Amino acid sequence: MRVLDYTLILALCFSGVQAAETKPLKPCIITSKSGLTFDLNTIAVQPLHDGKKSHKDDREGSWIARGYDYGSNFTLNFCAPVIEELENVVGVDENLWRNVSAYYTKRGKTYSIGQTSTNPVLRGRKLVLNYTGGSPCESSTSRRSIDLLDAAKNTDDDEEDNPRPPKGGSRSVRRKSTIISLLCDRELAVKATVAFVGASEDECTYFFESRSAAACGGVSEELQAVGPAGVFGIIALIAAAVYIVGGVAYQRTVMHQRGWKQLPNYSMWASMVSFVRDMLIILTSSCARILPSRRGYNQLPTHTGRGRGATRAEDENRLIDQLDEEWDD
Repeated sequence: MRVLDYTLILALCFSGVQAAETKPLKPCIITSKSGLTFDLNTIAVQPLHDGKKSHKDDREGSWIARGYDYGSNFTLNFCAPVIEELENVVGVDENLWRNVSAYYTKRGKTYSIGQTSTNPVLRGRKLVLNYTGGSPCESSTSRRSIDLLDAAKNTDDDEEDNPRPPKGGSRSVRRKSTIISLLCDRELAVKATVAFVGASEDECTYFFESRSAAACGGVSEELQAVGPAGVFGIIALIAAAVYIVGGVAYQRTVMHQRGWKQLPNYSMWASMVSFVRDMLIILTSSCARILPSRRGYNQLPTHTGRGRGATRAEDENRLIDQLDEEWDD
């Protein structure tokens, strides 16, 4: 039981260290309740540096979705603005043109269908990315609102104190939005594919479906508190703990063993320890024989009985002669 307690203490300590070292997530990354991490930054298209690709998989333009019967194709990006330069976006302030993440062109006009969002959402098992704050929806109310917005831009400086419509438009203006449903597909030859599903009747909401390996989930580098060697070591420790705890439980309850014999495969481990000990003894003895013998005074033999004085004198003379020979050498 002590082994089980030590294992639990070790697991709790490791979990505490891991929680302390967990780094905050980057934008466009979300973690599910099961622990899977979805990183959409891998499919976001970034502008090319000096017009050159840093990787062979880099794209020269944003993602394109064919509109088919809608009459226009759609250009969009994931968690980032489109890399194309936009001008004269209908119903959107000029300072927001660079933040458009999805748009289409129709009858020579550019319509935004959503501003950049870096917050994907998990609705059950569905990974969804939602863009809002696009061009005003095509309706009589929105057209009047567009006229009011254009008129407000041309007002004099004396009317700056009057309230202007907020970034997303006034309450009476409904703006276009985009919903992208991302599906897991690990067999794609490209990073992602985007397909247009449909639009609402008032052309205010547009639905897309994207397939990518980024929607399959995995372990993010931001969440990895240890490296590959650390992960391998943790797995080895867990396996060893399960082996020891399970073996001790079996030997104790089924085989009724006590003491060291509770360990699983005790005889095998004991023979291994004995083998290592014998090898150490052999190596130590071999090294001792190789070392040169010590030189110096030898212990004089002790004699009892008669002639003790003469024998002692002979021993002393013999020892002196031996020392003389050693000094001569």
